[in-house]
Order: sequence, then C-alpha cells, then structure tokens
Amino acid sequence: MKMDQISTGISIQVSLSGYSFKLYNDGKVSSSGWLGADRIFNTPELQKRYDEVEISLLTPKVALVPVHFFDPSSARLMLGEVVSLRDADAVEYVEVPSLGAVLIYSNSMDESLSRAVSQIVRTSSGDTVRVLPEMYYILKELSDGAEYNKILASYADGYLHLAVAQGKSLLLANVFEAADFTTAEYFIFMVLKKLQLNPELTTIRFRTPLESEQEMSLYRYFKSVESV
Repeated sequence: MKMDQISTGISIQVSLSGYSFKLYNDGKVSSSGWLGADRIFNTPELQKRYDEVEISLLTPKVALVPVHFFDPSSARLMLGEVVSLRDADAVEYVEVPSLGAVLIYSNSMDESLSRAVSQIVRTSSGDTVRVLPEMYYILKELSDGAEYNKILASYADGYLHLAVAQGKSLLLANVFEAADFTTAEYFIFMVLKKLQLNPELTTIRFRTPLESEQEMSLYRYFKSVESV
C-alpha cells in the first residue's frame, strides 16, 4: 500500500551522519530535513505509533539479481562480486516483486542508529519493522511512478543511490561513490547520456532532503526537481 493511501505513516531514512523522516497524515506529507543522531530520543514524531512504518538505511552494499538467477545459499558470494564485504558483514536479501528481482544487501556499516530507530518507532500494533536498504524503497517508488522516464535518487555521506526506468523497464540501479554533490551530478548526467535521456524533458525525484543550492543546481538542467 502506498503511504499516501493510509491514515498515518512515517518513512525514515538513516545514514551514518543522521536521519530524516517524512510524515503522512490523511494524504498530507511533511518532511523533517536532515537531523543529527542525538535528536532521536527527543523528537516527538519518533515516539508515536503509525499505521505504516518504513525505515531505510543508506547502505552502498547492494546488488539486484533477477529472481530466476538467485540462490539464497550464494547470496554472500553474489554481493561480494560487486561490493567489498568484510568477514563480519551480515548479508540479507529481500524480493522486489514488481521487477521480478531480489535485492541482496548488507546493513553492516558500523552504525547503530538504524537499530535504535527501529526499536523506538513502531506500528499501531506495537510491532517493529525491518530495516531495509534505501535502494529497496527507491525501486519500490520507481515502480509506482506514472511518468514514462523515471529517475529517482538519494544522496548522503558521499554516496549517490540512483535508479532509472522507462515505462516498466528498469534501465539502471546503482550506488556511486561521490564525495560531494557536484560529483553526484556528474554521475547523474553520465548515466543520462549513456541512456540517451534528455534531462530537459525529465523530472528527477529525490527521497533524501536537498539543500536549496543543490535543488537550484539541478533545476538548471532538469524539467522539474521533486522531493518524494
């Protein structure tokens, strides 16, 4: 169920440097912007219960595999082929039914904020929810978008999480190491050029909060810039 179709919901994104959240209340949406980790125990919105709770971690350790190629016993091997894994890193996976794929990931990032948030913020029935990678929610929202050319991204802590689709066809889902937002833009335009997409005819949507300078920079090239 989409967040805007429920009475109350919260979507929380956690990074190494902090977190942000969006509140959904009877079709109305409000956003917190980036907050420091020290705020989680005195932020009133995190002390409530919601009909729907989503918690994502912006982990760069992800790999998308077609479901017919996926073998649970080989999940660590598959992920290790595309990202650097430590011996102690826990590897998990989650299905993405809309794409007929499985997202393999590791949330092992030497952080405890996501686990703390998952214990504090609960559903109306008192249940905790699973912390999933940011890429999972990017792919989920990408499938819900109405436009033919769809670009959805998140940026934090030196990583750009990016997915591009045309219609129901996924063209790209990747995480790029980008030390600053200018470098993140470089990767965005590199991908658009490779996929032959015209930014002047395209809307780019960000799940993470954008600073005003970042938003204005994107507006110089894209038809529209949206926060989702």
